[in-house]
Amino acid sequence: MTPVPGRMVSHRRTCRTPPRTTAVRWSTGLRAGVFGDVATDMCLQSDGDEGLLASYSEVVFRAPVRAGDVLEVTATLVRVGNRSRSLELTAHVCVRARPDISASAGRKTRTPVVGVSARAEVVIPTPC
Repeated sequence: MTPVPGRMVSHRRTCRTPPRTTAVRWSTGLRAGVFGDVATDMCLQSDGDEGLLASYSEVVFRAPVRAGDVLEVTATLVRVGNRSRSLELTAHVCVRARPDISASAGRKTRTPVVGVSARAEVVIPTPC
């Protein structure tokens, strides 16, 4: 496997959170869970190893992301080093939860809304 800049990996998932979660824990969970999963998948597909998500930078919350929203999370490989990789991460809201209608209602957005974007560095172990 050869990592190639421009490679993209996407996941779709529904945001889940307990009702009393603080904004700090919610944002940390969003980055660690949603972005961590897609970064791991990118490492597996490009290098054949889970790798280690070493750091986040430029995390920007661009629009509200609420419990019940459906996100399409994408990782794009932008730089390949000897053992490190740089990723651009985005979480688009594709379906908005509609708790005003019912606990399980939702509506597809006309165009996906960028909820969160970030950059991440992952490290791949040296081959044995």
